[in-house]
Amino acid sequence: MSDASDLNNSPDDVSKLPAATPLTRAALEIDEYAATLGWDLPARLFALVDSAALRKADPRIAKQLGLEEGDEPGLTPVEQDELPAGMELDKFLGTIAWPDAVAGCALVVERMMLPPGAEQSRPRGASDAQLAEWVANHPQREEVRITAAVLRDGRKEIALRLRSKDVAREVLTGPDLVPGLTDALLATFA
Repeated sequence: MSDASDLNNSPDDVSKLPAATPLTRAALEIDEYAATLGWDLPARLFALVDSAALRKADPRIAKQLGLEEGDEPGLTPVEQDELPAGMELDKFLGTIAWPDAVAGCALVVERMMLPPGAEQSRPRGASDAQLAEWVANHPQREEVRITAAVLRDGRKEIALRLRSKDVAREVLTGPDLVPGLTDALLATFA
């Protein structure tokens, strides 16, 4: 498990957004970190740890991550080891068991999305491979990076970045943007 210490040094400093919840700030912080790495990368998994609990449990690590006494309540993302190559994401998520110290988790994935209404022209009876090819060649497809974050108590947040609008101020947020993904992450705490 590696730390994501440069997550706390994002250029827009989303960790200081006063109106955002700690979960929203964590999702935006991870999105900004992923943006510094570029596109066309494999999925990345993060544990979300309560920052105050981390400062108390391991002051040395907290100091390395830039967490200081008096900081607002928040969540510290800790990047996990790379996901196993070739394993389907839903199968991998089914293998995860988080320790009690982990308050939540987040996943960054890149996908192709189509606009509403595109489903009507979907080829009937197509295999998964044929559907993937249809989406990849669709003239209205949009490449997106999805940062899905959840907490043990069921709260969820999504940060969605369009490749065509790859700037922090264009990132969309909301708890229900990709419900299947947040539901799969919540299941890792069941």
